[in-house]
Amino acid sequence: MDTLLSRHWHHLPPEEVEALLESSATKGLDIFELEHRHAHYGPNRLTTQKGKSPLELFILQFHQPLVYILLGAAVVTFLLQEWVDSGVIFGVVLVNAIVGFIQESRALKAIEALAKSMEGSATVVRAGKKIMIPSAEVVPGDLVLLQSGDKVPADLRLLRSRELQIDESTLTGESVPVQKQPNPLAQETVLADRQNMAYSSTLVTYGTGAGLAVATGDSTEIGHINALISSAQVLATPLTRKITQFSGTLLWIILVLAGLTVLAGLLHGDTLLETFMAAVALAVGAIPEGLPAAMTIMLAIGVSKMAKRNAIIRRMPAVETLGSTTVICSDKTGTLTQNQMTVKEVCAGGRCYEFSGVGYAPEGSVSFEDSVIALKEHHVLTECLRAGLLCNDSRLIHSEGQWGIEGDPTEAALVSAALKSGLSLDASEQDFPRVDTLPFESQHHYMATLHRMATLHRTPSETHSVIYLKGSVESIVSRCQDALDYNEERIPLDQNLINQQVEEMAVRGLRVLAFARKIPNAPTLSVDHADVEAGLTFLGLQAMMDPPRQEAITSVCACQEAGVQVKMITGDHVVTAAAIANQIGLKCIMKDNLDNFAISGHVLAELSDQELVEVADKIAVFARVTPEQKLRLVEALQVHGHVVAMTGDGVNDAPALKQADIGVAMGMGGTEVAKEAADMVLTDDNFSTIEAAVEEGRAVFDNLVKFITWTLPTNVGEGLVILLAVFLGVALPITPVQILWINMTTAVLLGLMLAFEDKEPGIMARPPRRPETPVITRELAIRIGLVSLMLVTGAFGLFEWALIQGQSLEIARTVAVNMFVFGELFYLFNCRSLRYSMFQLGVFSNRWLILGVTVMTGLQLLLTYAPTMNLLFGTAPIGLVEWIWILGGGITIYSVVGIEKRMRRQADQQATD
Repeated sequence: MDTLLSRHWHHLPPEEVEALLESSATKGLDIFELEHRHAHYGPNRLTTQKGKSPLELFILQFHQPLVYILLGAAVVTFLLQEWVDSGVIFGVVLVNAIVGFIQESRALKAIEALAKSMEGSATVVRAGKKIMIPSAEVVPGDLVLLQSGDKVPADLRLLRSRELQIDESTLTGESVPVQKQPNPLAQETVLADRQNMAYSSTLVTYGTGAGLAVATGDSTEIGHINALISSAQVLATPLTRKITQFSGTLLWIILVLAGLTVLAGLLHGDTLLETFMAAVALAVGAIPEGLPAAMTIMLAIGVSKMAKRNAIIRRMPAVETLGSTTVICSDKTGTLTQNQMTVKEVCAGGRCYEFSGVGYAPEGSVSFEDSVIALKEHHVLTECLRAGLLCNDSRLIHSEGQWGIEGDPTEAALVSAALKSGLSLDASEQDFPRVDTLPFESQHHYMATLHRMATLHRTPSETHSVIYLKGSVESIVSRCQDALDYNEERIPLDQNLINQQVEEMAVRGLRVLAFARKIPNAPTLSVDHADVEAGLTFLGLQAMMDPPRQEAITSVCACQEAGVQVKMITGDHVVTAAAIANQIGLKCIMKDNLDNFAISGHVLAELSDQELVEVADKIAVFARVTPEQKLRLVEALQVHGHVVAMTGDGVNDAPALKQADIGVAMGMGGTEVAKEAADMVLTDDNFSTIEAAVEEGRAVFDNLVKFITWTLPTNVGEGLVILLAVFLGVALPITPVQILWINMTTAVLLGLMLAFEDKEPGIMARPPRRPETPVITRELAIRIGLVSLMLVTGAFGLFEWALIQGQSLEIARTVAVNMFVFGELFYLFNCRSLRYSMFQLGVFSNRWLILGVTVMTGLQLLLTYAPTMNLLFGTAPIGLVEWIWILGGGITIYSVVGIEKRMRRQADQQATD
């Protein structure tokens, strides 16, 4: 039995399956065999993969360069007995560690949700007796009985079925329930086409069946998905990768400069304690203590904004990742489409009619050649629609303002089309009461219903009965001897015309059903297959599809204009997927024919990893793909350098959702497994929300870059001031405690106010950032260096000027501290936009920034003039002349940066022209 679970069960005949499993197709397993199999295979549950312990996961959160810097800052401030500052910095490190610990625990939660999806009960036959047991007790070889409403408890090889239909959308992405049959299939048949298999956790929507369990627990297809979720890597986001790289570089710079400071001090004859304190001051000045807190708060603000736009963020860095996204891989069913079958076209009486409206709601109109028609003038169309309405076992349900269905989605679409045209279900059933039914069976591919006709609807030569048929085009046309023309006259059947119409519909991704009727020669109370073997009159074709969401069409266009590729990855057929892709406007690099626009999972399976990397970047539509292939596609795009967002709602999407840089799950129609694996959940299941999220993500990253561009000149300037003082052998212009005051207060009251800046114009008109682009570009690095130089010159120059004027060391240091703070304050207005001036944005458009500037100014006055603050921070009151010089320095910084920004705008404009 150990080797059996890997067999191609769909390829084997039922008798061989029965023999290999040592079970019976009628009696099931023997009671004595059950205990052995329970012991051998264990419970029918998914096992949780053992990973790192919670303590290991938590400790690993501190293993990052930026955290090393912050821990160093915490230790330094602790040694300086600055208990509050040390506690704040260590608190930031601890919060970041907790957030990281939570995000890395998501995989375990996803697996637990997947395991819950398998819970339930199962009906089995054991030793010839039909019993109900918990699903967890099903073992390989069990004979499992299925009926409408059941959740399949294990992977089954079907032995018999009667009108059995199973919804496999959460596993394969197929939008329509699959008709099942027990006959063997070719070995290479892909999972979505294995009609003789029933898979664990899928849902029986219609009919009955029986099959032998061939796989349970981790050996099932859903168990395989569980393994894929466990193996998928949680990737660092573009922001965290860049911050890690930036932090590592900064760490080495600080260590080198601190070492140079110690060396220079010793060469000047300073004591070891003095040189050590100077090195400490330099390190404290160069460390951007406020960066982690600012990053966390800015991301949290982004989370809040996106929640108002129906996007719930489960992992904060995902906000910024959306702004970096270069490719969105979207599931089709329920994401880009309505997940509601809709009749779009009916061909009857030699004419083809178009139906408006989407979904199950019976709202819309019928038109011919772009003109809305009245149904009473088109009798053959009426008869075709009536056939779809009456030869039907499904119903539309209107509840709480929403239209739903009871039964099969395809049949519900036929009901909706008939009601749109003006037919009434109650009136039709009253005028044509059903007498007998031939249910749909896989070997016949049609359904027939016998009705008694009211006198109003028959001519004197007609009997009281009519038989309506619906089914596949081949099965219906082969039974027809004639057709009805527009005037209801019987004419010879034109099979070439029908085939042409079917082919045209198929190219557009429409699913086609044919309809016919037969009027018996004599009244009858029953119908069988012999009655409909021949002599039917062809009524017409009804073509339907799961239509695209209108808002998805707009959103896809907006994403593509923003330079973000949109790709469709689905379990549906290639032609259907390509047709939907064309309707929503998907673009690809090689859209010269279907082969270069859409590709099937069967072809993907033959590609090497290198070939897949090239194909994944060029092709727009991937159809009939398995969960493993979805995961491979995401990995291939990432190898190509893309930042990938993956949307989905089914169990089959979970591994790819977890592997993607950002996974996006549907909140209303999505499974719990998908939600647990995702970084973001859309509460309205609306693809257009992703567009809003991308926009918001770009705005968050813009504001983060603005903060970094604003804060680094201070850190660089403080470090250079200390280094310059040590090299020149003079007193330090600012002390470590004063540096901490500058860094912590300005980061909160000035820098964080940039988080409230509105999105800049044209944010979605520019291409996405290239993943390899550093946070600080060459242009910004030059600006940071320029401002750093001006801060160093202003602070050190005013410090020395004050000493030359005969002022005390405390007054000189107070001047230097205020020069740094007000230099930052004026530079903050430059950083509201990296390209435009504050006058173009609106001077008072960011009221939070004005408030922060006001409070910061008040605190600096307290630092300068309050006796307690003078005592704590080594400051002293200064006069009006000093303030004039300080404010003059700040205005100079603002003016120089403003001129530099204007010159860059002009250069860009000239390059564009």
